[in-house]
Amino acid sequence: MRNTTKTVTTVLAAGALALGVAACGAPGSSDDKNGALVVAASPVPHAEILNYVKDHLADKAGLKLEVKEFTDYNTPNLSTQDGSVGANYFQNQPFLDDFNKKKGTDIVPVVTVHLEPLGLYSHKVKKADQLKKGATVAVPSDTVNEARALKLLDAHGVIKLKSGVGNEATPKDITANPKGLKFKELEAAQLPRSLDDVDAAVVNGNYAIEAHLKPAKDAIILESPKNNPYANFLAVKRGNEDDPRVKKLAKLLTSPQVKKFIKDQYQGSVLPSF
Repeated sequence: MRNTTKTVTTVLAAGALALGVAACGAPGSSDDKNGALVVAASPVPHAEILNYVKDHLADKAGLKLEVKEFTDYNTPNLSTQDGSVGANYFQNQPFLDDFNKKKGTDIVPVVTVHLEPLGLYSHKVKKADQLKKGATVAVPSDTVNEARALKLLDAHGVIKLKSGVGNEATPKDITANPKGLKFKELEAAQLPRSLDDVDAAVVNGNYAIEAHLKPAKDAIILESPKNNPYANFLAVKRGNEDDPRVKKLAKLLTSPQVKKFIKDQYQGSVLPSF
C-alpha cells in the first residue's frame, strides 16, 4: 500500500498483529481445527456470501463458520498470517502477489469464487468522453488497484499506457492523456465518497455495491469479465490448505446454491467465477 493509507488502517493492522500473538491455539484460530473457522472478509459482497453459506449450507456440511468484517485491505492478510483468523476472502491474485512481496506474508489462494468488475463512476457526466479538459479522476492508492484502474481507462481510450506496463502502473506510465486528466490517489474505501469532490472515480466493485451503486447500471465504464485476472478467492496461510474446515468451505463457496445466490442477489454487479 502507498503511504496515503489512513492511520486508522495501520492501527487496525497493528491491533490484529498483537491479537495474533495470543491467538495461537485459541478457538477459531488456524491452529484449532476443531473450532469454528473464522474468515476475515470485506462486508460486501464477501461477508454477505459467507453469511449465506453460514445460514443456509454450513450446518448440513458440518462446518462451524464465523465471519469477521474488515473495511481495509491490510488487516485480513495480516490476521491470516499471524493466525488470528483461519482464512480470508476479499482479494485477487495480483493484489495478493504484491502484498506477499511487500509484507513478507505467505498467503495462498484456495478457490476462486467471484469477480467484481471495476468501474468508472461520476456524478457530473454520463459518458467518459464528456469529461472536461483537466478533469480530476480519483483512483485507488494501492499499487495493484491503481494499475487496474489505469488499465481500465486505457482499454476504453481515455488514456494510453506505456506498452507492456504491469500491475505496478502509475500515472507516470501514461503516454497519452488527450484531456489532460489529473489523478487523485485515495484509499479504495474512500472512493465512493469522493464522487461529489472529483469529476469521476474508479471504484472497486465491493465498495461500489456497499455505497449503493450498481456497477452493471451506474458505471460509465465497466471492466469486462472476459479473461479477467482479478477474480476474488478464499485464501489461507500456506500449509492450511488441507484444513478440513477450509476444504468444506471451499466446496460450499463453489456450490450451485452459492452461484444462484450471487446471480440473484447482485444482478450482474458481481459475477460467479466457477
